[in-house]
Amino acid sequence: MTKVAIFIDIQNVYYTVREAYGRNFDYNKFWAQATANREVVKAVCYAIDRGDQKQREFQNILRAIGFEVKLKPFIQRSDGSAKGDWDVGIALDAIEYAEQADIIVLVSGDGDFDLLVAKIRVKHGKKVEVYGVPQLTAASLINEASEFIGIDKALLLS
Repeated sequence: MTKVAIFIDIQNVYYTVREAYGRNFDYNKFWAQATANREVVKAVCYAIDRGDQKQREFQNILRAIGFEVKLKPFIQRSDGSAKGDWDVGIALDAIEYAEQADIIVLVSGDGDFDLLVAKIRVKHGKKVEVYGVPQLTAASLINEASEFIGIDKALLLS
């Protein structure tokens, strides 16, 4: 059976799906699609922890689906800006699991991941499927992916 490792940039998915469709991503539908006839070796969602109850409930739903949830604290800077991204953590995990998986699935439209996707495809010889909102996904990321799967209404909550 084909082995898959899944890495989801929750902040990117949340904001791009909201902007494009005004709705939420359906993690259950995504799981069913991305794991069909595949053995999952790793599935991680990366999020920023603001510590609120609604967010904890959402994280528990993700865990019940089968995802590991990795959290970083939300950091509010003195100038009012905020910090909290998982780019380096996602990249390190994806490279680590590229050796164990046949396919890497990355859910993000962030163009910073184009180098990661190229490295996994070229150095590790693995297929990389990228899921993202088509009009909000960096062209460089789409071009580096083995396959780009657009997040559309079929992957949204009703």
